[in-house]
Amino acid sequence: MVYSLIGLSAIYLQVSPAAERWAGPLVGVLTGLVTVCTGVFVVPAVPYLQALGLPRAMLVQALGLSFLTSTIALAPAIASTQGLSPQLAGASLVALAPAFGGMLIGQALRNRISPTAFRRAFFGGLLLLGGYLAAKPWL
Repeated sequence: MVYSLIGLSAIYLQVSPAAERWAGPLVGVLTGLVTVCTGVFVVPAVPYLQALGLPRAMLVQALGLSFLTSTIALAPAIASTQGLSPQLAGASLVALAPAFGGMLIGQALRNRISPTAFRRAFFGGLLLLGGYLAAKPWL
């Protein structure tokens, strides 16, 4: 939710080229620690990649590579704790279809609407999802 609020605000993080040399490995280690503790590999990697000021297409590609790498690294940890039963693996495979569909819809929208509108919709949706997950234990 904090990441969403920062994204919806006028705050823009920037990483200077001189800081990339030490900040990249630091963010990698921190992202690994957060992933081990939570299974979520978005923070701080995504804000860092955004702060690099990459062109939109390169940012999307960097995010995709980051998510792919993190998912591959997380898979053995999940498998080693028997966290992935055959039934869950099957359900995960079925869930790929709507995930890819959503990715295609997002790509089409990203190319048709302004970056500002896309940013607001993305962070607004992320904020709603975070709020739902935070409130879920009390619902």
